[in-house]
Amino acid sequence: MTMKILAVLCLALVFGACESSSPETTPSPSPAAQATQAPSPSPEATVAAPAALKAGDKVKVTINGSAVEATIVSIDEKAGKATVKVASETKERTVNLSEIVKQ
Repeated sequence: MTMKILAVLCLALVFGACESSSPETTPSPSPAAQATQAPSPSPEATVAAPAALKAGDKVKVTINGSAVEATIVSIDEKAGKATVKVASETKERTVNLSEIVKQ
């Protein structure tokens, strides 16, 4: 009887040692460290900033490193892009919302 219990304990130890990851792989930060961390911005906060832009707004767009005047034709908030009509060009351009500054 004792041999069976010892055999089961040995097998449990062997299989337990072969486990690839422990249940607690990363230690949780202390409460003091959690209080000092800045909250990350929510996705709604990053999308809400360009929401002030709308079609027809006069803006400055950064193209090839220089700011040029343009008019917003349409905005795709999901993709983070806007279609603008640059004053000195005949065709429209699609630019990132981060490249647009409202006048």
